[in-house]
Amino acid sequence: MPSKPILIAQISDLHIKAPGELAYGKVDTALALQRCVETLNALQPRPDLVVISGDLADTPTPEEYDHLKRLLAPLAIPFIAIPGNHDSRDMMRAAFPDQAYAEPSGALNQVRSVGGLDVILLDSSVASQPHGELEAATLGWLDATLASSSRRPALLFLHHPPFRTGIEHMDVQNLFNAADLAALVRSHPRVQGVAAGHVHRATLTQFAGVPATICPVPNHAVALDLGELLAPSFAIEPPAFHLHAWFADEAFGHVVTHQVPIGQFDGPHPFFGADGKLL
Repeated sequence: MPSKPILIAQISDLHIKAPGELAYGKVDTALALQRCVETLNALQPRPDLVVISGDLADTPTPEEYDHLKRLLAPLAIPFIAIPGNHDSRDMMRAAFPDQAYAEPSGALNQVRSVGGLDVILLDSSVASQPHGELEAATLGWLDATLASSSRRPALLFLHHPPFRTGIEHMDVQNLFNAADLAALVRSHPRVQGVAAGHVHRATLTQFAGVPATICPVPNHAVALDLGELLAPSFAIEPPAFHLHAWFADEAFGHVVTHQVPIGQFDGPHPFFGADGKLL
């Protein structure tokens, strides 16, 4: 019988504000996260881990992180997090001191082993800037971390996508040194996927020869503008998150990414009746 997959849920771009405040004067990001947590807790089987891939807070302020902690308290699944361009490294360290950061200061990189899988989080944030960059120390840490095993598969998570999406106002603020990351991914075959956030849209491509995704969001989506017809805009679209399922088959296994809608929907309903016939 095939082994059950390891399940890594990814949520991103929470943009939590102080209690009672709306993002851009319109989006209740706190309510969106509350519904996201409810959906995560209701999954069967539950994920083994939740990765929060940046922009946890919005401004940021300590009050926002305090509000975020209260909203995450009902989550019945362990989580790990990295900052995005809306976050503060120092405030995140203070808010989540129990996270297993690789270093006591600087970038909030970390690695978590889940069964036979290594989940590696890379801090691509640049203070007071919207774009991303992996510092030399982070690249060195990643190289050493990946070199520590030649057999264990690994998934990489970061906030800023290392590839273009075609949404120009977002592409100008993606990962600036993506070529450095690509070189490391190519040199370590155990990397089985790269997952990002930042763009607020579910996106799929290949990067350095492995699958690469951008996570959808629980709140507001960046408008799908591939023709530069709009000013930078957002839209209220069906909320969702990604569920990465890693299957331990031959070699390094393989990853399948599912998009999970947030909320309650009609069903599930059987395809077959009691007589075994298709309804």
